[in-house]
Order: sequence, then C-alpha cells, then structure tokens
Amino acid sequence: MKVIIAEDQAMLRGALSALLNLEEDIEVIGQAENGEQALALIETLEPDLCLLDIEMPGMSGLELAERLQAEGRQAGVVILTTFSRSGYFQRALRAGARGFLLKDSPVDELAAALRKVHAGGKAVSPELALSFWETENPLTEREREVLRLAAEGWSAREIAGQLYLSSGTVRNYLSEAIQKLEAKNRIEAIAIAERNGWLE
Repeated sequence: MKVIIAEDQAMLRGALSALLNLEEDIEVIGQAENGEQALALIETLEPDLCLLDIEMPGMSGLELAERLQAEGRQAGVVILTTFSRSGYFQRALRAGARGFLLKDSPVDELAAALRKVHAGGKAVSPELALSFWETENPLTEREREVLRLAAEGWSAREIAGQLYLSSGTVRNYLSEAIQKLEAKNRIEAIAIAERNGWLE
C-alpha cells in the first residue's frame, strides 16, 4: 500500500517514514510538513492512505480530511494525535477518517492499523477509545456556537446580534453551558470546552 505522511515535526516525520518503509507491504511515497503540501502530494501521487497529524500550520489534518471528503477522494485517512480530545475524534469521524491513533504508538501497532484501514476497517488507539467514551460532548450545537463567540471576546449583546437572538436567550445558553460543564463562570466553561475539543 502507498502512504503519504503529513507531520510538521521533521524528526518524527522522518522516523515514521523510515520505520514504515521497513514493512514489506507499506511504501511511504511522500512526506509533507503541512496540510497544503500534503494536498498537493495527494493530488499528484494518489496514495492509498494518508497519515495526517491532527495539528499542523496552515491546514490542519482535520481540515485536510474534510477537504478530501468534500472532493470525494478515495485515499483512506488516518489521524495521528497527541491529544485525547473527544471533540477532535467526533470531527475526524464526520470527516470520514477511518483511523485515530496516538503519535507514540509502537510502529507495529501503527502498521497493523494502516493494514486494517486499507482493508476497509477502522482503527482507534485503545487509550483514545476509552477516554472518548468517557467524555461525550454535553453541549448542544447552539451552546457551542455561543461559547465559541464568547471565547473570541464577544459580549452577550454582540453574540445576540450575530445569531439573531435576544440578549436574554444568549445569557441563557451561556448559563446552560456553564452548568453542564460544572464551571464557575464563562471563562472556565470556555477553558473546559476548549481542552476537550468541544468547540470544534
């Protein structure tokens, strides 16, 4: 199977590439340090699988996965992460990713996951799967929207204008989110939601 690796840390990218190339049935045909480079490689080289770092400068792995899905490309997507955030996981699934693995997974585990995805299956690191089941996003879409704007420094009145709601309704959404996240105030609620990737 032909694989492209997109990872912004050169040392890790090189190590992953070298180790995966030792596997008889895996060939790393391209390496990229950001999402834009990876997209160009995918368009020219047409890999079977894309191993994408979740956070890269420019275009992130998640944004690239969403772009590939929108364009209807056949390459399977496996996301590599150091973050155990359920919001990221849910967004990756929506973008059609079929693998979600930790960066420090042993290479034989990574190779086995790539084979599974290539064969049409799904692969998630056990440590990640456990934490995702434990932390389901409690916020509604509207609560997320209101919190996202609050995180950008918007006042309740400005958010109300933007979302065509009354200020009272916005305050209700904020207070509901604060309660659900068991936070003391909106600042703490934003921090909790961001830490879990629930504003994505």
